Amino acid sequence: MSQEEVSDDPTTSDDGDVGTGTDTDTGTGTAVDTHVAVDLDDPGAVDLDDPSLYLNRELSELAFQRRVLHEALDERNPLVERAKFLAIVTRNMDEFFMKRVGGLKQQMDAGVTELTPDGRTPDEQWDAILEASRALFSRQADCYADVRAALAAEGVRIVDWDDLSAGEQADLADYFEQSVLPTLTPLTFDPAHPFPFISNLSLSLAVLTSDGSDVKFSRVKIPRNRPRLVPLGDDARYVRLEHVIEANLDRLFPNVEVVDTSLFRVTRNAEVRRNEEVAEGLIDMIEDVLRQRRFATVVRLEVSADTPDRVRDLLVEQLGVSEREVFTLDGLLDYTALFSLADLGRSELTLEPWSPQVHPRFAGVDPEDPDELFAEIRERDVLVHHPYHSFSTTVQSFLDAAASDPDVLAIKAAIYRTASDSKVIESLIEAAKNGKQVAVMVELKARFDEENNLRWVKRLEEEGIHVAYGTIGLKTHSKTALVVREEDDGVQLYSHVATGNYHSETAKTYTDLGLLTTDRDIGQDLVKLFNFFTGHSLHESYRKLLVAPENMRREFTRLVRREADHARQGKEAKVVVKMNSLEDPEMVEELYRASMAGVDIDLVVRGICRLRPGLAGVSETIDVSSIVGRFLEHSRVFYFANDGDPEYYIGSADWMTRNLDRRVEAVTPVEDPDLREELQFVLDAAREDNRKRWAMAADGSYEQVRPAEGEPVRSSHQQLMERARAAVPDDHPTSVIQAHGGAKRESSVDFTDVFTDDS
Repeated sequence: MSQEEVSDDPTTSDDGDVGTGTDTDTGTGTAVDTHVAVDLDDPGAVDLDDPSLYLNRELSELAFQRRVLHEALDERNPLVERAKFLAIVTRNMDEFFMKRVGGLKQQMDAGVTELTPDGRTPDEQWDAILEASRALFSRQADCYADVRAALAAEGVRIVDWDDLSAGEQADLADYFEQSVLPTLTPLTFDPAHPFPFISNLSLSLAVLTSDGSDVKFSRVKIPRNRPRLVPLGDDARYVRLEHVIEANLDRLFPNVEVVDTSLFRVTRNAEVRRNEEVAEGLIDMIEDVLRQRRFATVVRLEVSADTPDRVRDLLVEQLGVSEREVFTLDGLLDYTALFSLADLGRSELTLEPWSPQVHPRFAGVDPEDPDELFAEIRERDVLVHHPYHSFSTTVQSFLDAAASDPDVLAIKAAIYRTASDSKVIESLIEAAKNGKQVAVMVELKARFDEENNLRWVKRLEEEGIHVAYGTIGLKTHSKTALVVREEDDGVQLYSHVATGNYHSETAKTYTDLGLLTTDRDIGQDLVKLFNFFTGHSLHESYRKLLVAPENMRREFTRLVRREADHARQGKEAKVVVKMNSLEDPEMVEELYRASMAGVDIDLVVRGICRLRPGLAGVSETIDVSSIVGRFLEHSRVFYFANDGDPEYYIGSADWMTRNLDRRVEAVTPVEDPDLREELQFVLDAAREDNRKRWAMAADGSYEQVRPAEGEPVRSSHQQLMERARAAVPDDHPTSVIQAHGGAKRESSVDFTDVFTDDS
C-alpha cells in the first residue's frame, strides 16, 4: 500500500501522539534559551557572533536521527517500513558514534578547549550527546516492542527459544550443529589467555562458565555470515540466532557449567589519525588507516539489560571505557537484523513498490545507437532525477554510449562512491579497451568506502587507465563526468554534473539530480577541473561552475548578498535552498543578514542545521523544514529570485565548512526554462509536503506538519513518483506493464544503504 493509503487523521493535534510516536522533537536534547538581545532600531547592532544564535552541530544531527526514528514510531506507516527504520536508526547511530563521537574523544584527549559557534567545549558536547543518545536508544527499544507485537498480530513472529516446541528446538539444535557451530570460536579470558580482541560493531555473547572451582569469562562472536533471524519452517516465524547459540552452548563448552550469558557490542573510533604530508603515498596512507581502525579506541559499549555486574565491570576495565560510555539496553542490541524483513513478500505490510522510470527524453532512444543519445542531449539539456528516473537508462546509458561510440575521444569521471559491482567502472574499462583516453578520479578518502575504492583503483590501473587518487589536504566530493566527442562541426563536450554519486544502488533510494548538457562553458570548466585532478593546481576562475574551494564560497556569498540588496531596494528578493546540512557559521551569518534586510528565505535541510529560524529581528523571514520518508533526501538545489530574473543551481556541496573550504565540489547553473520549471516543482513539492515534512522552531525543536481538516495529503516523494510515471509515453513498454498492475523493477533495493550520509 502507498503511504497515502495508510490512514491519516487530520484531526490529531499537531503536538500530540501519533500511535506510539510523537509529532514533536526537541532539537538539542536540553532546554534552549530562545531570547536574543536585539536592537530593532539598529539591526547593525546585532552581534552575529552571539553563541545563542547557533545550534550545536552534533545535537542537530541527533535531532535528525529522532526524526528518522519517528518513521518507526508512526503507525500510519506499514509495519515492515517501521521495522526497516528501526534498523536504519541503528546503522546511522553506529556511524555517528564512530565518526562524530570518536572525533570528540580525540579532541578531549588532546586537551582541545576551543568553543563551537554555539559556545560548547568538546567535553560539554560529549556529555550532551551521551544524554540525548541514551534517551533515543530507550525510545528505540520501546518502539521495537510495539512493532514486534504488531507484527505478531499479522502473523510475523519473532519468538524466544522457550516459545518453541520440543521438535522445533531439536531441529534448531541440528541446524546449530551443522551450520553454526563450525563458524564459532570461543575465546576465554584467564591467566593463560589475554582478553580477546573485540572487533568493531560485532555482536558478542559474554559467557560465564564454571568447572566447579572457578568462573571464567569467554567471548563468542555472533557470526555475521549466518541469518540473525533464523526462519522456522515455512511460516513467518523467526528466532534470534543468539538464542539458538545460547541454548546449545553445551556443545561449545562441554564438561563445564554455563553460569550466565549476556550480549554486548562495541563501537570503535573511525577518526584515526592520518598524516597525509608524511605518507609515502595516498594508497599507503589509506591502507594504514584501515589497519588502525580495526584496533581504534572504543567509544561506546552496549550491553543487554540482563548483563551481570561482574561482566559489565570486566568489559569496562578491559575495553578502557568510562561508565558514561556504557549503554544498558533492552531489545535487539543491533536492529539491522530487521532489514531482512523486507523480503517477507507481504505486500500489505510494505510500501507500494517503486520502479525508477525511463526518462521521457530517452524513452525513444535506441540503446544500441549512441548517436541517438548524444543527439538528444545536444538538442537540449536533460535533467535527471533519481530514484524517480532510472539510473541505468540515463547516467549509465550515457557512459555506456560513450564507451562504445567510435566518435568519442575521451571520457573523464570523478568517483566518490560506487557500487561494489559497479557497471560505471566496467563502462570506463570498456572505453579504454576501445581505444579511448580515460581518466578517472577515485577518492580514496571516501569514509567507509576506502577499501572498495582501493579495489577499483587497482582494477582500473591494471587496465591501463590513468587514475588520480585525490589530493593532499582536500577530499574530492564533486559528482562530474565529461565526454569528449568528435562531430561534424568539431569537438563537442558532453558534461554531467550531479548531486549524487555514480552508484547504481543508492540511486534507487537517494533523491539526486543531475544535468546532462553540451554547454560549452560548463564543458570547459570541467576540463579545468579534471586537469586539476591529474595535475596539481586548481584554477581560480570558472566560466559558469561554482567550484570549491576556489570560487564557491565567494559566489554563494555574493548571491545571498545580492538578494539582500534587492530587498533593501524594495525589489523581489527570495532564497530557497534544499540541502543535506547547513553547518557553516559564515553562511548562517549571511542568511541572518539577508533576513534582517527583508529577504524571504526557505530552507529545506534534511539533517544538521545550525541556523535558528523565527528569531525576532534576526531570522523572522526564515523558515526551516526537513523531510524524512521512504527515500533519503540528498539533492542540493539553490534558488535566487534576483528581482524577477531567477537563477537555479544544483551540485554536490552542502553549506558546511568542509564542503566550502576543504573539499573539491562542483555546482552548476541550470538555465533551460523547462528544466528550471522541473526544479521549481521539486522545491514546491518539498515546501508543501504535509505528510513527511518537519518544521523547525526557533529553539531547534521540530514539529511534523500534518494536513489540516479537509486538506489533501501531500507527500513530496509520492508527488514526484506520480509525476515521473505520468511522463512516460503511453506506448513505452513500461507503461504497458503498469497498466496491467505490474511493477517493472530495475532490481531489488538494498535498504542497508538507506539514510547513510555520503560524507
